[in-house]
Amino acid sequence: MNIHEIGAYLDQVPMASLNLEISRFRGDPRAGVQKLLDKYEKRLAAYRAELLRLDHMMLYERKYEDCGLVAGIDEAGRGPLAGPVVAAAVILPKDHPILYVNDSKQLSEKKREELYDVITRDAVSYGVGMAGEKVIDEINILQATYLAMKEAFSKLSPKPGVTLNDAVTVPGIPVRQVPIIKGDAKSASIAAASIIAKVTRDRLMLKYDELYPEYGFRSHKGYGTREHVEALKKYGPCDIHRQTFIQGILGLDDE
Repeated sequence: MNIHEIGAYLDQVPMASLNLEISRFRGDPRAGVQKLLDKYEKRLAAYRAELLRLDHMMLYERKYEDCGLVAGIDEAGRGPLAGPVVAAAVILPKDHPILYVNDSKQLSEKKREELYDVITRDAVSYGVGMAGEKVIDEINILQATYLAMKEAFSKLSPKPGVTLNDAVTVPGIPVRQVPIIKGDAKSASIAAASIIAKVTRDRLMLKYDELYPEYGFRSHKGYGTREHVEALKKYGPCDIHRQTFIQGILGLDDE
């Protein structure tokens, strides 16, 4: 086999068998082959490190597995000036980890999109809920977040016996809840929910950008960036702005 053929072969080898296959070629005297094998050794080391990281992120899932299925719950969009708050609930499979699941804020947009597809395909169940800007203005952002989280939970089938939540306990969810501070960085289930919520909301904001291009929603997703604030002052609010969030910006606090 030439070096290209060896590389193509090793690309097809499952990670669980890669170390054995690398060993098979270590006797090859060609320097190019040995350099190639070093590359695959590094790939294998990175894979093992990722498995260890994920194993650590499953500590809470293992701790509460006697309660039944474990779901993670998280949200995206509590802070923006426009658009909905979106929540997601995810039950991850026990039999195989989803590699690279992490706090959505630690991932690139491309990686979040890739993981969204994997999570929605491989999860035991997932659900998404949201509360729009009018609901946020009416009942406040915390209560709107709870509403979105309850909706996400309601869409899970089968139902979990316990939920791991990012920092909150949600009124009205009828199973045991475990709030975890910075849970999206500590629990794989919460991290998966954070990815689903973030990607869902970002895709929605891209659609809003087509409807209201003057505000630049494509770039800032509704957050209070300098660009967004300047557009808000220039054009005034549109239908998806949260009135209770923009009063100070527009000098309406005392009105």
